[in-house]
Amino acid sequence: MGEQPIFSTRAHVFQIDPNTKKNWVPTSKHAVTVSYFFDCTRNVYRIISLDGSKAIINSTITPNMTFTKTSQKFGQWADSRANTVYGLGFSSESNLAKFAEKFAEFKEAARIAKEKSQEKMELTSTPSQQESAPGDLQSPLTSESINGTDEERVTPDTMQHAEPRAEPSQNALPFSHSSSNISKHWEAELEALKGNNAKLTAALLESTANVKQWKQQLGAYQEEAERLHKRVTELECVSGQTTVIKSQKTELNQTIEELESALKAKEEELERLKAEVESANEFQSQKDSLTQKLQDVELRNQTLEAQLNNLEQRLESNQLEREAFRSSLRSLLELLDGKIFELTELRDTLGKLLQNI
Repeated sequence: MGEQPIFSTRAHVFQIDPNTKKNWVPTSKHAVTVSYFFDCTRNVYRIISLDGSKAIINSTITPNMTFTKTSQKFGQWADSRANTVYGLGFSSESNLAKFAEKFAEFKEAARIAKEKSQEKMELTSTPSQQESAPGDLQSPLTSESINGTDEERVTPDTMQHAEPRAEPSQNALPFSHSSSNISKHWEAELEALKGNNAKLTAALLESTANVKQWKQQLGAYQEEAERLHKRVTELECVSGQTTVIKSQKTELNQTIEELESALKAKEEELERLKAEVESANEFQSQKDSLTQKLQDVELRNQTLEAQLNNLEQRLESNQLEREAFRSSLRSLLELLDGKIFELTELRDTLGKLLQNI
């Protein structure tokens, strides 16, 4: 069956800039189909989006992922496996809310599936380890396991006391000879056990090194299998979405027409804004010229005011001088009138004198 789409929507796809980690980089020139896929064989949910034949989103949903709404029509989530952050721009708030709801739902389903798979692996791995691991490697090798405990360990001294009670004294060998043979026997057993212990320790170390090597190889095989699985999934998506691509093509054509009409409207608005900017620049230049003229007029006005003040001061001083001149002229007239009156009296006196002569 492979992976099947369970929910689809349309959005503009973005990725975080890998250099700055701040700016968004658009990965699609227009709105594309973004789908949730479910793999029933692996219990895995993924988000996949194609731009033509190129997969621009291939993100596996994990329980530790979080979808964040950063605005009314934009959301994002981080994918640690792909080492990037995906962003989606929707045409409406309802589409964003529906996508976020599905993300939370499939995230919870992924968490439950992961817990079930871990429980199944634990149940299957526990008996297999008990059956495959030998008892000698499971239990640590100590001096007590080789030589026995204090209660089980048999020494020549104990054999000396135990042997006479086990055999009749009539058929027994001499006591010293029997004790010597038993001591040699247990020394040989002890050396054999020490040799076995050394062999088992070496085998354990070798198996540990082999396990590490096998783990490394298994990790490499798992990475290669994951890469191949992703590639197969991409190919399956490309091959399985031919009908979807055809419908998307018609939708894209409609979207292109809508965008072209919107672009024409934007161009007309841009031309109008350019005309307004040009008129605003003209008004600004007129304003600057009028401001300059106003400054010149104010400067000239200040000059004229200074001249007017100077003229007023001069006029006032002239008036003062004129008043002083008038007062001096009056005094001269009065003096002249007195002199004229005196001359008239003198003339009259002289006339009388002439008449008398």
